Amino acid sequence: MAHFAKLGIGNIVERVEVVHNDIATTEQAGADFLNNLYKSRDVWKQTSYNGNIRKNFAGVGFQYDQTRDAFIAPKPFNSWTLNEDTCIWEAPVAKPTLTQEQIDNNNYYSWNETIKNWELV
Repeated sequence: MAHFAKLGIGNIVERVEVVHNDIATTEQAGADFLNNLYKSRDVWKQTSYNGNIRKNFAGVGFQYDQTRDAFIAPKPFNSWTLNEDTCIWEAPVAKPTLTQEQIDNNNYYSWNETIKNWELV
Protein backbone atom coordinates (compact mmCIF):
# COMPACT_ATOMS: atom_id res chain seq x y z
CA MET A 1 0.00 0.00 0.00
CA ALA A 2 1.13 3.52 -0.76
CA HIS A 3 0.65 6.41 1.66
CA PHE A 4 0.05 10.01 0.68
CA ALA A 5 0.12 13.17 2.79
CA LYS A 6 -2.23 16.03 1.96
CA LEU A 7 -0.43 19.36 2.32
CA GLY A 8 -2.18 22.49 3.48
CA ILE A 9 -1.04 26.04 4.15
CA GLY A 10 2.69 26.23 4.84
CA ASN A 11 3.12 22.66 3.58
CA ILE A 12 1.67 21.34 6.85
CA VAL A 13 0.30 17.78 6.65
CA GLU A 14 -3.46 17.79 7.14
CA ARG A 15 -4.12 14.07 6.65
CA VAL A 16 -2.53 10.86 5.43
CA GLU A 17 -4.36 8.48 3.08
CA VAL A 18 -3.65 4.96 1.85
CA VAL A 19 -3.89 4.07 -1.84
CA HIS A 20 -3.53 0.56 -3.23
CA ASN A 21 -0.30 -0.05 -5.14
CA ASP A 22 -2.31 -1.09 -8.23
CA ILE A 23 -3.63 2.48 -8.38
CA ALA A 24 -0.59 4.38 -7.10
CA THR A 25 1.82 3.09 -9.73
CA THR A 26 3.53 6.50 -9.53
CA GLU A 27 3.30 9.39 -7.08
CA GLN A 28 1.35 11.40 -9.64
CA ALA A 29 -1.10 8.54 -10.22
CA GLY A 30 -1.76 8.33 -6.48
CA ALA A 31 -2.24 12.09 -6.17
CA ASP A 32 -4.56 12.14 -9.18
CA PHE A 33 -6.61 9.29 -7.71
CA LEU A 34 -7.05 11.13 -4.41
CA ASN A 35 -7.94 14.42 -6.10
CA ASN A 36 -10.50 12.61 -8.27
CA LEU A 37 -11.88 10.81 -5.20
CA TYR A 38 -12.26 14.03 -3.19
CA LYS A 39 -13.05 16.22 -6.21
CA SER A 40 -10.21 18.52 -5.26
CA ARG A 41 -6.92 19.92 -6.50
CA ASP A 42 -4.94 19.35 -3.33
CA VAL A 43 -1.20 18.80 -3.11
CA TRP A 44 -0.35 15.21 -2.16
CA LYS A 45 3.15 13.92 -1.42
CA GLN A 46 3.97 10.25 -1.08
CA THR A 47 5.41 9.06 2.23
CA SER A 48 6.54 5.69 3.56
CA TYR A 49 6.72 3.92 6.91
CA ASN A 50 10.27 2.73 6.35
CA GLY A 51 11.67 6.17 5.51
CA ASN A 52 12.54 5.25 1.91
CA ILE A 53 10.60 8.28 0.71
CA ARG A 54 11.15 11.73 2.21
CA LYS A 55 13.14 10.56 5.25
CA ASN A 56 10.23 10.28 7.72
CA PHE A 57 6.69 8.97 7.61
CA ALA A 58 4.37 11.97 7.45
CA GLY A 59 1.97 12.62 10.30
CA VAL A 60 -0.70 15.24 10.80
CA GLY A 61 1.06 18.45 11.81
CA PHE A 62 4.36 17.53 10.17
CA GLN A 63 5.81 19.99 7.65
CA TYR A 64 6.98 19.04 4.20
CA ASP A 65 10.31 20.75 3.55
CA GLN A 66 10.70 21.07 -0.21
CA THR A 67 14.40 21.92 -0.06
CA ARG A 68 15.24 18.80 1.95
CA ASP A 69 12.45 16.78 0.29
CA ALA A 70 11.54 15.54 3.76
CA PHE A 71 8.71 15.42 6.26
CA ILE A 72 9.69 17.00 9.57
CA ALA A 73 7.81 16.61 12.84
CA PRO A 74 6.94 19.71 14.87
CA LYS A 75 9.86 20.83 17.03
CA PRO A 76 9.28 19.25 20.45
CA PHE A 77 11.36 21.71 22.53
CA ASN A 78 13.15 24.99 21.81
CA SER A 79 16.54 23.58 22.81
CA TRP A 80 16.41 20.68 20.34
CA THR A 81 18.11 20.90 16.94
CA LEU A 82 17.30 19.32 13.62
CA ASN A 83 19.62 16.58 12.40
CA GLU A 84 20.15 17.61 8.77
CA ASP A 85 20.77 14.03 7.62
CA THR A 86 17.75 12.36 9.24
CA CYS A 87 15.47 15.41 9.61
CA ILE A 88 14.71 14.26 13.17
CA TRP A 89 14.85 16.60 16.17
CA GLU A 90 17.60 15.79 18.67
CA ALA A 91 18.02 16.79 22.29
CA PRO A 92 21.19 18.68 23.24
CA VAL A 93 21.98 15.85 25.69
CA ALA A 94 21.87 12.17 24.76
CA LYS A 95 19.08 10.18 26.38
CA PRO A 96 20.47 7.83 29.06
CA THR A 97 19.94 4.10 28.79
CA LEU A 98 17.59 2.51 31.31
CA THR A 99 18.90 -0.27 33.51
CA GLN A 100 16.97 -3.53 33.68
CA GLU A 101 15.83 -2.60 37.21
CA GLN A 102 14.47 0.72 35.94
CA ILE A 103 12.65 -1.07 33.12
CA ASP A 104 11.20 -3.58 35.61
CA ASN A 105 9.97 -0.65 37.74
CA ASN A 106 8.30 0.99 34.71
CA ASN A 107 10.66 3.94 34.82
CA TYR A 108 11.37 6.06 31.76
CA TYR A 109 13.21 9.24 30.89
CA SER A 110 11.37 12.45 30.14
CA TRP A 111 12.91 15.63 28.75
CA ASN A 112 12.87 18.63 31.12
CA GLU A 113 13.20 21.79 29.07
CA THR A 114 13.78 23.98 32.15
CA ILE A 115 17.00 22.20 33.10
CA LYS A 116 17.65 21.01 29.54
CA ASN A 117 18.28 17.44 30.58
CA TRP A 118 16.59 14.05 30.95
CA GLU A 119 14.80 13.14 34.17
CA LEU A 120 14.00 9.66 35.38
CA VAL A 121 10.27 9.26 35.91
